[in-house]
Amino acid sequence: MTRPSEDPGTRADLSRTVAFSDAVLAIILTLLVLDPVLRVPEVRPGHLLPALLDQWPRYAAYFASFSYVAVVWLNHKATFHRIRKTDRGLHYANLFILFTTALMPFPTAVVSHAFLVLTLPDQRVAIAFYAAIGALMCASWLAFFQYLARRPDLVKDEVDERFYPAERLRAMVGVVLYAVAGVAGYLIAPLIGMGVFVVLPVFYAITSAGLYATPFARRIAHRPPPPA
Repeated sequence: MTRPSEDPGTRADLSRTVAFSDAVLAIILTLLVLDPVLRVPEVRPGHLLPALLDQWPRYAAYFASFSYVAVVWLNHKATFHRIRKTDRGLHYANLFILFTTALMPFPTAVVSHAFLVLTLPDQRVAIAFYAAIGALMCASWLAFFQYLARRPDLVKDEVDERFYPAERLRAMVGVVLYAVAGVAGYLIAPLIGMGVFVVLPVFYAITSAGLYATPFARRIAHRPPPPA
């Protein structure tokens, strides 16, 4: 009897990986709505409306984090649609993504609490902390695509060759912008960082099918060459 040329435990189909990842992301989204991020304020009768309006930092932090986790799910789905097999290294890279994404409820609660009851220096620290977690999450995607670039045998044959550099660029954009948001929010004004946190998921949602697959990129790609 001959031994197989490769340990069958190192390769697997996508079903269990995708199902497990979907379950983890669903739990993360659920945790975002739990106290202390969103809760009913304790007020006297007749003062509910101003109390709800005063909690805008909770809503902004929740929107930013929910949007980002939802976009992670979209990007995860789009990426695994291009993958045909996984191996142990890709499992670890995927777990790193889930680990960093699962951290999001904590900095979300820290930011909302800081803006509601703490001082301006505390708000600066909270924004910097949120930015650090966001940059780490983008770095996990950078590591994921870097691993895929070194293992093209795991990817479907029809995947565009621009896939790897474009996705690494998307991840690096997030790392840089989260770092900028953290520095600006800490040194200048916390609301600057909050604004970047809200806008960044929009960028990743628009480019979830791939940076080169956006309508703007397609128009450039199909633009006729200038006349000689």
